[in-house]
Amino acid sequence: MSIKSDRWIREMAEKHGMIEPFEARQVRQNGGGRIVSYGVSSYGYDVRCADEFKIFTNINSTIVDPKAFDSKSFVDFKGECCVIPPNSFALARTVEFFRIPRKVLTICLGKSTYARCGIIVNVTPLEPEWEGHVTLEFSNTTPLPAKIYANEGVAQMLFLESDEICETSYKDRGGKYMGQKGVTLPKT
Repeated sequence: MSIKSDRWIREMAEKHGMIEPFEARQVRQNGGGRIVSYGVSSYGYDVRCADEFKIFTNINSTIVDPKAFDSKSFVDFKGECCVIPPNSFALARTVEFFRIPRKVLTICLGKSTYARCGIIVNVTPLEPEWEGHVTLEFSNTTPLPAKIYANEGVAQMLFLESDEICETSYKDRGGKYMGQKGVTLPKT
C-alpha cells in the first residue's frame, strides 16, 4: 500500500474527475486577504468547507441516538462563517465532490490551524468506489465559541492505494451514504 503524491492527485482529478471542483495548487489568498489554505499539497488534498451548516443544539432536549437520530437536535445555518457553541459541534460538508477509485482508501485529517484552536475535524474513511460530498464534523473542545470559515481549507485528504483490488467496494455493497449531497445526518 502506498500514499499517493501531488502528481497522482492532479492526474486523477483532471483525467478521471476524482475531485470536483479541483484546485491544482495550494490557495492561500483570495480577494479579501489570507485564508486557511486549500488545494493540492505534497501528499494530500486540502478540502474546503461549504457554507451550509447544522449546529448542534440541546434546546429540544432530545437524546442523541445513532439508531434513531432526531433532526431537531440541529439548527440549520447558511453563511460565510459558523460559530460553534462552547463544548459543542456542528456538521458541514465539503465544497468538493469525490469519486474514490476502487483500489483507494481515503483518510481525512484536520488542519493544524483549526487543531491549534481546539477545533477537531472528524470524518470516517472514504471507502473504495464511494462518491459524494463529504460530511464534516467539527467539535469545539474549548469553553469558548469557535468559528469555522466557509470556502476555506478545513481538512486534508490522504489517498492510500492498495496493492490489490478489494473484493467488495462501497458501491458493490450499496452503501447508505453513496452519492450524498449536502450535509447528511446519520442513517440507519
